[in-house]
Amino acid sequence: MTTSFERYQKRRLISSYFSVVISIALVLFLLGMLGLLVLNTKKVADHFKEQIALTVYLKDTAKEVEIEQLKKSLAMAEYTKTTTYVSKEDAAAAHSEEIGEDFMEFLGYNPLQNSIDVYMNADFVSSEQVDEIAAELTSKNFVDEVVYDKPLIALLNDNVKKISLWVLIASTVFTFIAVLLINSSIRLAVYSKRFIIKTMQMVGATKGFIRRPFIWQSVKLGLIGAILALIGMAAVLYYLDNSFQELNLLGDVKMLVILFSGIFLMGIIITWISTFFATSRFLNLKTDELYY
Repeated sequence: MTTSFERYQKRRLISSYFSVVISIALVLFLLGMLGLLVLNTKKVADHFKEQIALTVYLKDTAKEVEIEQLKKSLAMAEYTKTTTYVSKEDAAAAHSEEIGEDFMEFLGYNPLQNSIDVYMNADFVSSEQVDEIAAELTSKNFVDEVVYDKPLIALLNDNVKKISLWVLIASTVFTFIAVLLINSSIRLAVYSKRFIIKTMQMVGATKGFIRRPFIWQSVKLGLIGAILALIGMAAVLYYLDNSFQELNLLGDVKMLVILFSGIFLMGIIITWISTFFATSRFLNLKTDELYY
């Protein structure tokens, strides 16, 4: 009979520990994924900004040497990420393929112009800076016009600011919720042993002596939960990096190390603090108050 009861108690204890570990792992995993989102919000925004092209149309009278000089100066400019030269012949071929017929057959000539598509670094993609760059390029006498999607640039920058603000707010709120959830799991685990805590106190054990095994046990559970969360984060990060290689999510190793270390430490610190206060609460209760 005693053996059956001990087995029941052991299974119950293991089930309690398992629940705490899973709770900690899930909360830390979600917190870590939110951290990845925060760290990569700028990277994702920069990726979209760098897809916007500023197209420089050249006059038919432009000399070859002038075009080559412009291509070199654009390639060396601090605001340039990449440039692509599109000849009027290539532009005509692409346009014909797009509309499904050779428009030059009935026009008798090629009305398109040579052009250079300039893809800028994200830090320079703002309405004011692009206007300045466009004005500088337009001032050259062999440049016909500079075309870019100004409304799209303004909209993109406004949306990035709004998204960044909401991600920051969501991160703060979720961090608070994560602490509460882990704290609740730890408190429930300690609550189930409140009579043991009071018994140890009644036989003369000091508060520090009573807290120590509970804190150590919770920290071990926090470590296991943090390791499971980090494994989950690593798997998701690996999948996303393979699916969206242009974002280079694994490129910033330093930031990833800081994030993973932060999640690992949070698993330890939160469980330590939660257990300390949970055991202190039951140590300060009177015996008859343990039943409520």
